[in-house]
Amino acid sequence: MKVAITTFAAVLIGISSAYAAEPAKVQTIGDAKVYTDQNGMALYTFDKDEAGKSNCDAACLEKWPAFKAEEGATAEGDWSIVDATDGTKMWAYKGKPLYTWVDDKQPGDTTGDGVGGVWHLATAD
Repeated sequence: MKVAITTFAAVLIGISSAYAAEPAKVQTIGDAKVYTDQNGMALYTFDKDEAGKSNCDAACLEKWPAFKAEEGATAEGDWSIVDATDGTKMWAYKGKPLYTWVDDKQPGDTTGDGVGGVWHLATAD
């Protein structure tokens, strides 16, 4: 009986880790399903970034704060952790680093979409 209980517990632990929470939430804003931070603020991608590499410099990060990965966060599936240019750790989705926008003032704002032709909402597939 102890073996059965231990095996069952191991299976449950394996299942729960396979379904670890994503670092971002999916919300419907307008007609799009977009990623937001835990406060509901839209996340964006930057066309000048490379896969797995942020190219948003210090001045850029003032306007486009990195979607920071907390210490101890681990990459899983389509989610990875990359270095922001200031050395902090940030989340990336499918290799694309993610940012918020300082001019979005409340959840649901998407004023950063299309800025400079290089900033876009991070959409959920």
